[in-house]
Amino acid sequence: MLTLGIDIGSTTSKCVLMEDGSKIIATGLKIGGLGTEGPEEALEELWAQTEYTREDIDRTIVTGYGRNKYEGADGEVSELTCHALGGRFIFPDLRTVIDIGGQDAKIITLGESGRMTNFVMNDKCAAGTGRFLDVMANILRMDIDELDECASHSEKPASISSTCTVFAESEVISQLANGVARPDLVAGICESVASRVGALARRAGVTPRVCMSGGVAKNSAVRHALERNLETEISFDPMAQYFGAIGAALYGYRQLTK
Repeated sequence: MLTLGIDIGSTTSKCVLMEDGSKIIATGLKIGGLGTEGPEEALEELWAQTEYTREDIDRTIVTGYGRNKYEGADGEVSELTCHALGGRFIFPDLRTVIDIGGQDAKIITLGESGRMTNFVMNDKCAAGTGRFLDVMANILRMDIDELDECASHSEKPASISSTCTVFAESEVISQLANGVARPDLVAGICESVASRVGALARRAGVTPRVCMSGGVAKNSAVRHALERNLETEISFDPMAQYFGAIGAALYGYRQLTK
């Protein structure tokens, strides 16, 4: 039985093809989310990895920001449900999901059975999201994927006190002009994100095992800063950015096997 999960985020589209709700067959990921060609480009990448076609799929479920406007699926489901399902697929004893996406951050708490018990979301401000890191990387003329490596060379992380992305941008520019080392600035930026998300997590409640999902999960500097902030280990898997799409595919499988 084949199910396809599509996660259309604000900045990135991800998709996962699963067999019998237990095996990942193919994946696709492209920059470009809601309102772009990203979803179809991600699917093209996925189809190139397998002999299956759309006609072979038993159920397609879409999630994420763009789920309400995507017409190529059999159903849709909240990204909260999907990140919980996807995270639990990778980490069966998972109790807390920290999802940092392009435009928001979500904390999802799970009971022992895996059922969601609480969630807290920040979608009113870019601070503590992938967008914040994008803005800062542009100021520093760096690729966002270079941030964690740069931060690893920091000797004294800079203090980024502004809670607003616009003000933080001015603060970083000012510190650059005053000769603050780039690694120290990058480390400070990553710690700033961790501080915002850590405060959000404490509001929701944090129970180990904890994992991160979303694109920012790949940034080890943010992960380690968040570990220090919350005083707990945070599990990471290379598939973290696909958790939403995995969860959507699993949701489709559960529908078919009810």
